[in-house]
Amino acid sequence: MKLHSRHGAPVYLTTDVRAIELAAAAAPDPPPLMERAGLAAAELARELAGGNGKPVLVIAGPGNNGGDAFVVARYLKEWWFNVTVVFAGDEGKLSNDASQALRTWRAAGGANRPDLPDAGEWGLVVDGIFGIGLERDVGGRYAEWIAAINGTGGPVLALDVPSGLHSDTGRIMGCAVRATHTVTFVALKPGLLTLDGPDHCGELHLRTLGLDSQSVRPASGFLIGLDALKTALKPRRYGTHKGDYGSIGVIGGDHGMVGAALLAARAALRSGAGRVYVGTLARDTLTVDPQQPELMIRSADEVLKLGHLDCLAVGPGLGQAPDAAFYLGIALQSPLPVVLDADALNLIGANPGLASQTTARKAATLMTPHPAEAARLLGITTREVQHDRVSAAIKLAASLNSLIVLKGNGSICAAPDGTWHVNTSGNPGMASAGMGDVLTGIIAALLAQGADAKTALLAGVLLHGAAADALVEAGCGPVGLAAGELIDAARKLLNQSVSRDS
Repeated sequence: MKLHSRHGAPVYLTTDVRAIELAAAAAPDPPPLMERAGLAAAELARELAGGNGKPVLVIAGPGNNGGDAFVVARYLKEWWFNVTVVFAGDEGKLSNDASQALRTWRAAGGANRPDLPDAGEWGLVVDGIFGIGLERDVGGRYAEWIAAINGTGGPVLALDVPSGLHSDTGRIMGCAVRATHTVTFVALKPGLLTLDGPDHCGELHLRTLGLDSQSVRPASGFLIGLDALKTALKPRRYGTHKGDYGSIGVIGGDHGMVGAALLAARAALRSGAGRVYVGTLARDTLTVDPQQPELMIRSADEVLKLGHLDCLAVGPGLGQAPDAAFYLGIALQSPLPVVLDADALNLIGANPGLASQTTARKAATLMTPHPAEAARLLGITTREVQHDRVSAAIKLAASLNSLIVLKGNGSICAAPDGTWHVNTSGNPGMASAGMGDVLTGIIAALLAQGADAKTALLAGVLLHGAAADALVEAGCGPVGLAAGELIDAARKLLNQSVSRDS
């Protein structure tokens, strides 16, 4: 699933979507949202099933999602599709809109059956069992239906969200439909974009149904838009020198982990930083990087004493020895923006004094935890972090007064003010060692070149994933994709975004 827009589209939690729908229903001339949703889905269903000549199976659930499904079935029948509708809900408990949709379906000559037909070859299966707001695990008959849908092997169109997927978190509620397409209504939901959502929604289609959600309920969550890259850096003037593009100190690289610091430093240099210093804890093990001799390698102590640095990146290969905590403490006292990754995060999670220093910082602090690191920082389990990634990222940003990217499928970026963004770039090839080190270097480079902290974080996260996507499109991965390969791909995309004629 790839969903990119120039300006970050709003992303809403279920409570927000409900409020937007209620406001629309309370208008003097309320729009027929269910009819609009069903028509929009039916038009997509016609595209998906139109050329195969096979029958369409529509499965309607007990709520408004089922009402949408009845509308879809009615339109497909009007367009001469052979439609079978399965519905086993209690008609007396349907909402007014869903009940009306069922009556209209029957008035058009449609009929329902209470159970799935014997296995058949369907041109399309329309999943209208459960929509947003599912809060308990799916079981019984509906779990059997979901298993049957997943076993058809053909195209599946989910209405709003794949049934069984939690619309706020992307958690699987016992079981969930694996759709090939999902048409979501009113606005994007985070559960489609993070955790298990992208593996279940297939190609994602947004239909706003004519509503201007932002005017009704301003969003606090957004996609990372492509304009983040455009605003991160300006085209370079001819009359400049290396000092104009910032100096970075990368602190890390203890014994056996020097490679992590080098990956971050190489990424920083090739993402545009004017000068990059590597302050290692592994003394006398490295004096020059043969692959990138432009890097200046010194001890961590020497680098932290430099007076002309513009930002610090601390954590890649840092380790957790007493020296590591000592140098991290010095970095946290610095007035410079600091990007924290890996063992810097683990040390903060284990040391209340370092955590207090982090929270008290006046300069920007940017953190790049994966779920286990975020769990240590929050004092909870990794499972709890993944249970609600948006909430975890927001809490972490507020508690440590830092900009956060909670890495993973659908990385969540959060700010202390409660705003958050979801990233949709990237692919499974990024599940390999060193990817976080490269991200740290990219973000540090954008900071050093003058991007504000939030823009640097958002643009860096987007660019990191987009570089991996470009490599996969070129046939380099996802299997065997190495972190170091992303550096030049990111540089190419970055230059394209800040070309002089842009």
